[in-house]
Amino acid sequence: MNINELIIPAARKGEIEVLKELILQKANVDLKDEKGFTPLIIACYNNQYEAAKLLIEAGADLNDADNGGNTALMGVSFKGYADIAKLLIESGADLNLQHGNGGTALMFAAMFGRNDVLKLLLDSNADTTILDKTGQSALEFAALQGNEAGMQMIQEYQTS
Repeated sequence: MNINELIIPAARKGEIEVLKELILQKANVDLKDEKGFTPLIIACYNNQYEAAKLLIEAGADLNDADNGGNTALMGVSFKGYADIAKLLIESGADLNLQHGNGGTALMFAAMFGRNDVLKLLLDSNADTTILDKTGQSALEFAALQGNEAGMQMIQEYQTS
């Protein structure tokens, strides 16, 4: 088995020492599996903060997307992993990328009531005016899901 075959499983499990060794041996930190998942996307989706941090420090592409167009930031916004969202934002992840249907990290946070992530995105100047392919904004997604607190945050951000 070559080193590149080991990096995604190590990222999924948060095996830091294994990841460090693989990075030292020049494993591809942007390798994609059959679904387009990179080690960074996998680490983030599985709430592996230290693994995500290590991969970012090794130069992993913050804005790479899986086959559906979902980035690591979109994944943590959907799942509500605020600490990893903050890490990605502070590392320079693009807040306003859109996936295949036009959704953004902000829309996912609003839709799924991940209001701690929503606040991080708003505080980092995520664009509240972006519309998905159905013509809906993050505010509309929050409203559709009954996320009153999220709606209020977005409205306050838009008027400030």
